[in-house]
Amino acid sequence: MKAFTISALALAASLDGTSAFAQTLNVVCSNEQAWCDLMAQNFKIDTGIDTAIVRKSTGEVLAQIRAEAGNPKVDVWWGGTGDPHLIAAAEGLTVASGVDTSGLLGWAQNMAEMSGGKAVGVHVGLLGMMYNTEVLAEKNLPAPACWRDLAKPEYKGEVTVSNPQSSGTAYTQLATLAQVFGEDEAFKLLSEIGTNVNQHTKSGSAPGKMAARGETTIAVGFMHDMVNLKKQGFPVEIISPCEGTGYEVGAVSVINGTPNMESAKKWVEYVTSADAQSRGLEVGVFNIPSNPGAATDPDAPDMAGVKLIDYDFATYGSSATRERLLARWEAEVKSKGGNFEQ
Repeated sequence: MKAFTISALALAASLDGTSAFAQTLNVVCSNEQAWCDLMAQNFKIDTGIDTAIVRKSTGEVLAQIRAEAGNPKVDVWWGGTGDPHLIAAAEGLTVASGVDTSGLLGWAQNMAEMSGGKAVGVHVGLLGMMYNTEVLAEKNLPAPACWRDLAKPEYKGEVTVSNPQSSGTAYTQLATLAQVFGEDEAFKLLSEIGTNVNQHTKSGSAPGKMAARGETTIAVGFMHDMVNLKKQGFPVEIISPCEGTGYEVGAVSVINGTPNMESAKKWVEYVTSADAQSRGLEVGVFNIPSNPGAATDPDAPDMAGVKLIDYDFATYGSSATRERLLARWEAEVKSKGGNFEQ
């Protein structure tokens, strides 16, 4: 058996012929690909544990771990919006890692408390809109400032959003509008916005990338992804909707039935550490980290500077609420416009 020279625990275990950690930890990652890859690389360097990592959107991951219940193919789910993590916890698809969260920020501890320790908060992402300034000027369009603006007839074919069936970002938007306007009014607005949508993407970060490249005019997504695009020099402006906006608490969860519990726990400890969270800046990760000791960028979104709603994670992170809202979206919004990325 391979001895991990970097890890004192693994080295000690190898002396008596056993190993505390798996040789390969299987992680499904709902963060950006560059962040997934960098964390797997750093985890190997710092702990000696190999990681096989695959990126999928949160809706895809929830469907996968439901399908694999009792015979999981992955050990850990890292990143993505917190609502599906809470659903997975409630359905018994994940287990408590036992990692101490007392040193994390309050919202991260709250996520752990709500899930019985099964989902631990790793970052906050603020929901917003972004537009391409050059395309907007070429088409002589006004700049959007509010959620209701996205329904204006002059934006027909100019808006790109993600699909809430696959994207945690889009589900956060759906849940946000339901809380801002009330459910019936929210679906009326979503239906009106739907007539302006040119495409529903599978990934929540894809609309922003399309707007940055000039392939669409307006995108909805998380502001930290938009900050990354703006810092790369793309001609974009980021908007916090005037009515108020919601946010995600990205999480990490250990899959129920993993045979690699010790390595999985090590991953949770690692991704909630100040050093590991600070490394995200190297690949343009500008979300708000859960460890107060982690480094942040001065251009990163600021919770204090945005009109945030009191997002109800308990309600909108329940399986019953999610399934009902998605069914209503299918019936009332999906057919209104826009192609669907397969």
